[in-house]
Amino acid sequence: MPERSLFAGQSNSQFTKLQDLRYGENAHQQAALYRDLHPAPGSLVTAKQLQGKELSYNNIADADAAWECVKSFTESACVIVKHANPCGVAVGADAWEAYSKAFKTDPTSAFGGIIALNRTVDERAALQISKQFVEVLMAPGFTPEALEVFKTKVNVRILQIDLPPGGTSASGAWNQGRNLIDIKRVGSGLLMQTADNHELLLSDLKVVSKLQPTPDQLQDLLFAWTVAKYVKSNAIVFCAGGMTMGVGAGQMSRLDSARIASIKAEHAGLSLSGTAVASDAFFPFRDGLDVVIDAGASCVIQPGGSMRDAEVIAAADERGVAMLFTGTRHFRH
Repeated sequence: MPERSLFAGQSNSQFTKLQDLRYGENAHQQAALYRDLHPAPGSLVTAKQLQGKELSYNNIADADAAWECVKSFTESACVIVKHANPCGVAVGADAWEAYSKAFKTDPTSAFGGIIALNRTVDERAALQISKQFVEVLMAPGFTPEALEVFKTKVNVRILQIDLPPGGTSASGAWNQGRNLIDIKRVGSGLLMQTADNHELLLSDLKVVSKLQPTPDQLQDLLFAWTVAKYVKSNAIVFCAGGMTMGVGAGQMSRLDSARIASIKAEHAGLSLSGTAVASDAFFPFRDGLDVVIDAGASCVIQPGGSMRDAEVIAAADERGVAMLFTGTRHFRH
């Protein structure tokens, strides 16, 4: 018997309108926010706004991108998003350290950004965050002292969102506050797919280079891979020490994404020497690998699967870097 499709013959989704928005993506467009009748726990639409003016269409879209990314980390983490792409991501001992490291990645892009943390924001973190212009700040909790810090910044939108109860597998995605199905409008139709809830396991990894990654490199590679999943394709992400060092996003060429990530790191005064690099899809030629190595990368994680994998692996060995294949691609359009 043929395998039963996950998708019904007819789709009749139901949503409840939460609010009309001032305008859409641009001022000449109208917009509204709707919520599933039964929203996933810990998803953005379950947020409680504690302060600030009304959320805009773009605020909501960017906030969702930031919240989905920060939920992927079990350690204390911060994600700063600008125009749907993470421009700074880091883990730390607490909210203050995670934010401080994330901000260093790209202070220019972080201006007017959306900030998400997966830990309670205390006064120390609030004082640090309040030094920059921020559109939206979201976290599972805020201390009274932290809220007091932002009282004078009346336009900052502060959202409190309960973290989902848990779950680490694709079957537990609902418990992670993630959609099970993604939907995209195309003309007079819909594209539906199962959501990209794949969780990378250590057993999925394949070291294809002669050089083995060190434990610290492996930790940075896994961090970089997690971030790359939430960066628009083509995505190249440099990381070190639990923070992004350069992010190249949304380019038509993977080479250009790598170059842009390097330029951003240079502008932020960050050295890419010894960094780990994640690519959301395979390197079709060795030139992309050469670009990230020339920038300072010492290890690389990528899906593999190119017709020229052998050429790229040989290049990694020639240049003396460790390279891992995940067997899974993370395109994000």
